[in-house]
Amino acid sequence: MVDRQISDAALDVLFRKARSHGVFEPDSVSDAQLHAIHEIMKHGPTTANSQPQRIVFLRSAEAKQHLAPALSSINREKTLAAPVVAIFAYDLKFTDHLPRFYHNKDAQKWYTKTPEHTVETAFRNASLQAAYFMLAARALGLDCGPMSGFDNARLDEEFFAAGKECEGCVQEFFPVGHVKSNFLCNLGHGDPAKLMPRSPRLEFNEACTLM
Repeated sequence: MVDRQISDAALDVLFRKARSHGVFEPDSVSDAQLHAIHEIMKHGPTTANSQPQRIVFLRSAEAKQHLAPALSSINREKTLAAPVVAIFAYDLKFTDHLPRFYHNKDAQKWYTKTPEHTVETAFRNASLQAAYFMLAARALGLDCGPMSGFDNARLDEEFFAAGKECEGCVQEFFPVGHVKSNFLCNLGHGDPAKLMPRSPRLEFNEACTLM
């Protein structure tokens, strides 16, 4: 049997010594790095290979200013200063792509029985994909600062509203009106000097039950 266990050093990078950063070094994150992260994370499993996550990467100061009004006061400064801000979102029309991505021709019907089931499936699987993305980013040497602390409705109106017209808008890249924001993640090289001490975690017996 092939030993597929990764090294302790890799586990430290992904989990044990990894931290969520609020302050980042002023260096940039390249397009090539973002492409490389996606090439890794896209292989993570989703229900019926549904892949509902959509990501908008805000890199320029101008692009981040479109986000600023939706940010809470506590998150605004650090987010505008981050090299890249990823808007993790989910596509409620993910079922349109299932004939291309899944082998069962009836799969579309499974997730459109009710609007609630569609939302639940899209939200859950896009959240999984966002977690895969952050692990892939850490694996390739970047730090992450995931957060809520923003007005989802205001963000969606700015970036994902149907019929919105502006140069360089998200609308030019994929259809909108059925895409909803999930959470944000700042990306770059975190400043370790600005980290708070690590907060405690639940022990096994507090979080798990063996039956």
